[in-house]
Amino acid sequence: MSCENCACGEKKLDILTKFPENLKGLDKYIATLPLGEDVDRNRGFLIQVLHKAQEIFSYIPLELQLHVANQLGLHLSEVYGVISFYSYFTDKPVGKYKINICTGTACFVKGAGNVLDEFKRYLNLEDGETSKDELFSLGSLRCVGACSLAPVVMVNDKVYGNVTTQMVPEIINECQ
Repeated sequence: MSCENCACGEKKLDILTKFPENLKGLDKYIATLPLGEDVDRNRGFLIQVLHKAQEIFSYIPLELQLHVANQLGLHLSEVYGVISFYSYFTDKPVGKYKINICTGTACFVKGAGNVLDEFKRYLNLEDGETSKDELFSLGSLRCVGACSLAPVVMVNDKVYGNVTTQMVPEIINECQ
């Protein structure tokens, strides 16, 4: 099964067809939940299931949202509403290296805007984009709770403090 032609003209398989073992893992997890005919009760498991889905697939595209909705007996709009409301969830592919620049007050005052601009320039990405090779995702966060290290950059779970624009190539090279 393939989805519509992408803008590039290439046919791509949907994520459920492309990763059947991931789908089996998600379905196995859902089967452990005490779901039933009570849609309101099932709705209570939605965020939990979405966390698991994103953990397994790394993002939650439309076909996966529909699958979750069907498994829980919910409307697609309910699932999409949760995904679009909570910034933790994403419906777009993310890179192997998730680079997030803190743009909270302390970091911004100490030059986080310039650091973000340098990452954008160096990676040729905008805030919120993922590279075509799915190696890098670039984003900004409001606060990571490390104000004494401002400006702060996180690459996956690794925290870099007192980051300057000159450190950007070094941080990216550590990823490769």
